[in-house]
Amino acid sequence: MAKLSNELQRYFFEEERPEKVTLADILLLAGERIFGFLLVILSLPSALPVPAPGYSTPFGVLIFLLAVQLIAGAKTPWLPQKMFNHPLQLSTVQGFLKAGLPWLRRIEAIARPRLSYICTTLPGRVTIGIAIALMAISMMIPIPGTNTLPAMGIFVTAFGLSEDDGAISLGGLVLCVMGAILTTSILFALMWGGSSLLDVIKTWLGR
Repeated sequence: MAKLSNELQRYFFEEERPEKVTLADILLLAGERIFGFLLVILSLPSALPVPAPGYSTPFGVLIFLLAVQLIAGAKTPWLPQKMFNHPLQLSTVQGFLKAGLPWLRRIEAIARPRLSYICTTLPGRVTIGIAIALMAISMMIPIPGTNTLPAMGIFVTAFGLSEDDGAISLGGLVLCVMGAILTTSILFALMWGGSSLLDVIKTWLGR
């Protein structure tokens, strides 16, 4: 299979496209790696250090649906046709890809099939699915700081899944754990009047 970055570069920048595209159109590039491909595409806007207003919550919902299907052992993803056919501005997608393709190429440079059982066996895919589902929930929270790191975790984990690279997926799972800690800390800070999770733990240990 051609590298994902090359496929995206060709499809969105080298070939003529209408002003609007759909997720169904983009899926033609996926081939056998459809689960990982979908998760990479949907997490990319929120994973980038650029504003992506309006994308984290709806894409988080889609990612959560896909994660549940991974956990259930599905081989082919399902999403409502309305979501598959929802139009996206070509210029908006190109903007995200211009920022995201350099990062994708860096990961591709080190990607290769290894520790593949993490990505191909049911226990591995269930673990990945649970982590991605939790990060998708974090993406849906309309609070600053709860989107980017969880989305980065999904992006890296899903890329490893698409390439059968368990080592990269493990790295993504580490980012997911960090994202969970960050989100929990932010929620604790809001609940406890500005005290972060770490501050609460230190106070508890001090007692």
